[in-house]
Amino acid sequence: MRRLTVLRSPVGAASAVLLVVLVLLAVFAPLLWGDRAAAIDTDAIGQGPSAEHLLGTDQLGRDIFYRVLVATRLTIGLALLATLIGVVTGLVLGSVPAVLPRWAARVVTSAVNIAVAFPGLLLALFFAVIFGTGTTGAVLAIGFAIAPSFARLTQTLTASVSGRDFIAAARVCGVGGFRILTRHVLPNIAEPLVVNATLAAGSALTAFAGLSFLGIGVQAPSYDWGRLLGEGLNRIYVTPAPALGAAVAVVVAGLAFNLFGEAAAAGHRQRTRAVTGETPHPAGEGPHDGLLTVRNLRVTFPGGVEPVRGVSFTVHDGEMIGVVGESGSGKSLTALAVSRLVEHPGTVTADTLAFNGKPLHETKDQELGTRLAMVFQDPTTSFNPTQRIGRQLAEVSEVHQGMSRKAALRKAADRLGAVRIPEPEHRTGQYPHEFSGGMRQRAMIAMGLMGEPQLVIADEPTTALDVTVQQEVLRLLAQIRHDRSAAVLLISHDITVVAQTCDRVLVMYAGRIVEELPTDELFEAARHPYTTALLKAVPDMDTDRDAPLAVIPGRPPEPGEIGPGCPFAPRCPLADEQCRTEEPDLTTLRDGHRVACWKSESELAGVR
Repeated sequence: MRRLTVLRSPVGAASAVLLVVLVLLAVFAPLLWGDRAAAIDTDAIGQGPSAEHLLGTDQLGRDIFYRVLVATRLTIGLALLATLIGVVTGLVLGSVPAVLPRWAARVVTSAVNIAVAFPGLLLALFFAVIFGTGTTGAVLAIGFAIAPSFARLTQTLTASVSGRDFIAAARVCGVGGFRILTRHVLPNIAEPLVVNATLAAGSALTAFAGLSFLGIGVQAPSYDWGRLLGEGLNRIYVTPAPALGAAVAVVVAGLAFNLFGEAAAAGHRQRTRAVTGETPHPAGEGPHDGLLTVRNLRVTFPGGVEPVRGVSFTVHDGEMIGVVGESGSGKSLTALAVSRLVEHPGTVTADTLAFNGKPLHETKDQELGTRLAMVFQDPTTSFNPTQRIGRQLAEVSEVHQGMSRKAALRKAADRLGAVRIPEPEHRTGQYPHEFSGGMRQRAMIAMGLMGEPQLVIADEPTTALDVTVQQEVLRLLAQIRHDRSAAVLLISHDITVVAQTCDRVLVMYAGRIVEELPTDELFEAARHPYTTALLKAVPDMDTDRDAPLAVIPGRPPEPGEIGPGCPFAPRCPLADEQCRTEEPDLTTLRDGHRVACWKSESELAGVR
């Protein structure tokens, strides 16, 4: 079924049909029309298009239309042969460095890098001079011109696989380098190589036609589309049809190969782009634990910077969970990771990352776009300032639900009304700058409601809003949860907001969850010193107005600054030597309450 993914898109299906037609012509055209294409008629030399000769005749009176059809076999065959030579050569050059001695591998890699620096057509002309004029020389020239880019791709893919654990295990077991390459590496990179080989075939076809057009490819009496194009060009100002037939054939065939390759590449990216390196979930921790199941989530950037370090939590249907912590604690990046929005060069890994009972990397864009809604903290930058609000909301339903433009606009007005924006039909025709800050935030929530969300991720939705508007937004999220039975993951730096609206709270610090507990126990049962410090830093009606406001000394560590021990130890009044040298695991105190701290429950209770 995975091989048929390419046929599910209109582009893939259309290009596949064209390829089938080309193959049929290559097989049957010489048998059906070979004699008519070779028949010489001295009474019809150099004629233009007519009912008898659709594209006219050449200088010997031969029918050009039939010659174009018959030339399909030689053109396609030579292009595929050149591609095969290029792919095999590139595969060898790209993979042998993995089994050669280090000095030899460097020589091969350097040679490939130098060759890649030159344009492909320039390489083809260079090799054509070396191998000489004719069909054989042109095939070798194009094949060797393709090889460097394919070798570079093979090197990159091989390097990405060679560092995985199963390769290391094979080496430990004593498996030889060549066997590792053929049994473990190449099978894992075969799919992208096949996709790129298809693209290379289209390039080889057009390049071969170019060499024949220049007179250094196929020689008489043989002919391909490039040679027919060159012959027809001499008469283009008198009658363009002879050149047009061969030109159209080259363009259509080249597009068929390239579009099929692009469609296959798109299908490959869709299957692999979500969670890089995701491993099977551990026994007993299946993807069906909740609506959103996250186990050991990590986000890594170049240089070993890891701003999210082993985050695990579960969101159940209809549940509202708050995530709190200071700026830089990893709250927003965690939300982006579970929404598949972390961009290159960031890398997301997890033991389990499942949404609605399905691994996130297997969830289709259409399902994720309608079942998961993301409300960003700054709607000013989240909306396109050059498009009307209604158009931007309607686009969600047009893309993910296949609605017509008119029906999607009606739904956009309905959703704006659902978030209590007055005159929604009129507002759909306005631009973002015509909305107030609170209205833009509600419009962002309305965009999330264009689907049927099972989970709403609200990333600090009340930032920069006044208290009254904050309450309206929070009540709106609670209403969405009640009316639609949707779960809400509310990210906030204000722990009191979370305490008032959520069922559970996750406290994050330095990229980890340091405490998780029910919000109705937050003020009485919080055990982590960071959680208690956050609570003390929030003034209430009983706060002594003559005393200085409570603050947390110091600042959170940067992701690249996290060393051994508990990251909160430099700011913690209870820290001892163990805290400074060993980082505690997140352990369960009792059902629904987890904390990452070396201190006993009684010691933590004593500082409250």
